[in-house]
Parts: sequence; C-alpha cells; structure tokens
Amino acid sequence: MMGDTVSAAALCVIGAVTAVLLKQYCREHALMSSIAICVMVILAALAFVSPAIEKMEALFGRTSLDKTYFKALIKAVGICYMTGIASDICRDSGEHALASAAEIWGRIALLLLALPMIDSLLSLITGVLE
Repeated sequence: MMGDTVSAAALCVIGAVTAVLLKQYCREHALMSSIAICVMVILAALAFVSPAIEKMEALFGRTSLDKTYFKALIKAVGICYMTGIASDICRDSGEHALASAAEIWGRIALLLLALPMIDSLLSLITGVLE
C-alpha cells in the first residue's frame, strides 16, 4: 500500500516536472502529458480500490437498505472525483470558464442522482407524519 502510494506520488511529481519543462516549448504537449499521467494514476487507483468497493458492497448487503443507495453513493464519489480532476486540468491549461462549467455540470449531476433518494426520504417522512 505504502509503496504504491509512493509510486503514484513519484509519477505525479515526474509528470508535473515534465509538464513544466514542456510548457516552455509547447503548451499542448504539456497539457497532453498531464492528462496522460492523470489517466494512468486514475486507472491504477481504480484497480486498487476495486476490492475495497466489493467489501463495502458486501457489508452494505447485510443491511436492510436498498442496494440502489450504495450504487448511488459510488456514482456520487465518481462524479466528484471526475469533476474535480477535469476542472483542475482546465484551470491548469488556463481555461477557468471551462473549469467552472465542469464544476456546475458535476453539481447538477449530483443533484439529479440524489432525486430518487430525496423522493424516498420525503415519502418516508410523509408516511410517518400521517
């Protein structure tokens, strides 16, 4: 675990140094280098996290809650990470308006994802109050 974390951190630092050096000559290549490093780290993280998600799903299955809530939680975490990374890449390339648009998209996606749960919660509350 620690060794993998050190490797990921080293890869990110090397990618950042490479991007800074490339930026002097070609901004497009620097951006593509940063995106490539991000994709590699994200793919490695997904492979690393997969067993933990399976364990959490098994623990969640032992409760009486609907499994769609767990799936919504995992989707929400994914939306947050993807939105954050996309907006950071946009900011790094100097596109602050695109970064804000990515963040707005993520917020709206989270709201839409939460609507069925909000509906269930309101139904439960109204059932208790009646």
